[in-house]
Amino acid sequence: MTAMYDVESVRAQFPILSRAHQSGQPLVYLDNAATSQKPERVIDAMTRYYREYNSNVHRGIHQLSEEATAAYEGARKAVARFINAGSWREVVFTRGTTEALNLVAYAWGRANLGPGDRVVSTVMEHHANIVPWQLLAAERGFDLVFAPLTPTGELDMDALTALVSGGRTRMLTVAHVSNVLGTVNPVAELAELAHKHGALICVDGAQAVSHQPVDVQAMGADFYAFSGHKMCGPTGIGVLYGRRAVLDATPPFMGGGDMIETVALTGSTFVSPPYKFEAGTPSIAEAVGLGEAAAFLEELGREPIQAHVELLTDYATERLSTLPGVSLVGSPRTRSGAVAFTVEGLHAHDVAHWLDMAGIAVRAGHHCAMPLHTSLNLTASSRASVALYTTVAEIDALIDRLALVQKELL
Repeated sequence: MTAMYDVESVRAQFPILSRAHQSGQPLVYLDNAATSQKPERVIDAMTRYYREYNSNVHRGIHQLSEEATAAYEGARKAVARFINAGSWREVVFTRGTTEALNLVAYAWGRANLGPGDRVVSTVMEHHANIVPWQLLAAERGFDLVFAPLTPTGELDMDALTALVSGGRTRMLTVAHVSNVLGTVNPVAELAELAHKHGALICVDGAQAVSHQPVDVQAMGADFYAFSGHKMCGPTGIGVLYGRRAVLDATPPFMGGGDMIETVALTGSTFVSPPYKFEAGTPSIAEAVGLGEAAAFLEELGREPIQAHVELLTDYATERLSTLPGVSLVGSPRTRSGAVAFTVEGLHAHDVAHWLDMAGIAVRAGHHCAMPLHTSLNLTASSRASVALYTTVAEIDALIDRLALVQKELL
């Protein structure tokens, strides 16, 4: 659909996209905001690790361990290039975005927050960027406040600025892209705002890295968190980027092997980042797969992927708006990847069920964003989310099936 972007050749690299649904219909996968599919090369890279050089990293003075360590650290360097980190030492491997955000809250937050301080977030956040801060606020006694949205589903920048201002704010934590609305937040502008008022910024990038160029240095992020499984990589692996000076000053998140320098019964000292935050045996195969996924996306080109995804998002938005009784959730000026909607007279779960009967996979529920749905007076919504391999025909199949469901059930 976009110039110089051959979506069919991209699709051919994803084995699962050629399977049929149990209905006999082709699989139409529109649940990419929950998890993306994996190209053959990522699957092969992980299989090679287990078949050819399975071993623990960093600790063994033998060939397999050296090969595993080289692959693991090579993946870290690939990820550093992928997000333009200043150094590979600023890339911490975690189990996913959720663990990365918890690391920020419990390691940095526990060391730096107390009564009189403020953490500012937004109503559109995923629960992973709300609940850790709530738990820590109850423990440490700081204020946790949330900026509202405009009627179109964008950040209310005036309200956000007022909350960040005043000298009490220590952290602004915000999604790069909303997993429900698809709203793209101006993270570079938000970083500038936070730094102007003496605060740090933590960005939840889970919904951005798969289809947007991400330059953590250019945006001014102090922390940037994302998951492998949403960017064509495996589950069980994620990344916390942290600016080196901030990581150096942050205490460890967990204790154990591989993150220590010395251990005595009277106390311990710790190695430098990123290893200070990677206690125990890491997810080695998953890191290898993540590095391969980053290389895959780089080779396809981040800008062409972004153009394709945003064009498909716009097309889905336009087609859904033409269906009577279908209401879009929000109407931000820039929407990327995800389109949430409701169907008058039908619960979101029923919509998803009837779509699945025709082989069309969407998400239904609150999408781990209950406060956002509450603010919109909704209990649930259906969500179609596109990816680098989504086609116009798949969007058309969604629209045709929705029209048929409305005709048969209403």
